[in-house]
Amino acid sequence: MSINAFQLARFSAVFVILAALFWGLSGGVAALLMAFGWDALVVSFYRGAIGLILVLGWLALRPQRSGLGQWRLWFWSAIAGAGVAGNFSFYFLSINEGSVAVAATLMYCAPVFVYLVSFVCRLETPNLTKWAAMLVVMIGVVLLTGIYAQDAGFTSRLGITAGLLSGLSYAVFIFGFKYAAPHGSPQAILSIALAVLVLILIGLVDIEQALAVPGSSSWPLFAVLGIFGGGVSFILYIVGLKHTLPSVAAVVAMVEPVTASLFGVIVLNQGLTGIQIIGMTLILVTVTLLSIYSGRRRTNGN
Repeated sequence: MSINAFQLARFSAVFVILAALFWGLSGGVAALLMAFGWDALVVSFYRGAIGLILVLGWLALRPQRSGLGQWRLWFWSAIAGAGVAGNFSFYFLSINEGSVAVAATLMYCAPVFVYLVSFVCRLETPNLTKWAAMLVVMIGVVLLTGIYAQDAGFTSRLGITAGLLSGLSYAVFIFGFKYAAPHGSPQAILSIALAVLVLILIGLVDIEQALAVPGSSSWPLFAVLGIFGGGVSFILYIVGLKHTLPSVAAVVAMVEPVTASLFGVIVLNQGLTGIQIIGMTLILVTVTLLSIYSGRRRTNGN
């Protein structure tokens, strides 16, 4: 029995939801590992390294039209790899300096950075709607982080900066992946990107602590983080995105920060104030609507 277009779209949306769910849970798992004393860079390294093994397996299963002979594929995939290395590392550092909910929401600001870079590169035309959305997101960030207070606020300045840099790094990953896509397969792009991540972080991690991971009692958590947060999630997202409307993908992407926030509140006992919840809501709703708006304009060719 053949699968019709509606069923295909539904299954694809489920894949995207699962990917976002796994990404959300990865923040919580990373928070647990760092609470056990593991360094944020070591956690990021293992997330990427284990993910790389899975993605290489995916590439081996589908080597056709990989594009590995194209230098442009390697160049833009390396840019994407630098972006994902920064995204993982700054995200976990932000969690370590604040809370999972705040870090995940700040990272969710990535589409705003995409727009800003697009404005600078003249890939997008600024308009009142886009600027208004960015202003609302900025207000949300202020409320979420408490930087308006005279003291350090709800989150340290380092945590705020790292969270925003994780979003910026994710924007770099998006651009790198976008420009690499015409030159090779998704699995080839991800393989190169994660390999670059491993090469970058291996020169920055505490080698002694990194070597201690396989024999530690925390190894199962590292495995879960790498398999689901670094490998399976990317594969599910890319496969699901092929048959999922941009507007649908934008909405279900909210699963990641919501899942991360719930994990932080329920499992890690990281509470949120009413002001923070208002700020988080402003960011999530505005960024989602902005992504839907952007997707519709691209679909309509505007």
